[in-house]
Amino acid sequence: MITAITLIRTERAGVNTVAEQLTAIPGITEVYSVSGDYDLVAMIRVSDNEQMAQVVTDRLRKVEGITHTETLIAFRVYSQHDLESMFSIGMVD
Repeated sequence: MITAITLIRTERAGVNTVAEQLTAIPGITEVYSVSGDYDLVAMIRVSDNEQMAQVVTDRLRKVEGITHTETLIAFRVYSQHDLESMFSIGMVD
């Protein structure tokens, strides 16, 4: 599984419309509205680089209202939730 985080700026009135369009794209698993320099954050999870390229360079380009994107490819995941479940294997509550 390949994961990417895409930071998205939209036209001022387009945040909700863009978010709805993004959730319809296969491979985009979550879209968050955020504060700060970006308007939305999209989580992309696909099985290979070809699918990632398709989502990022083809599908995102076609969404009206996006003015800028920055995509970050994840190398490793560090999650407290994952660590807790790993160490609790075999333990009884």
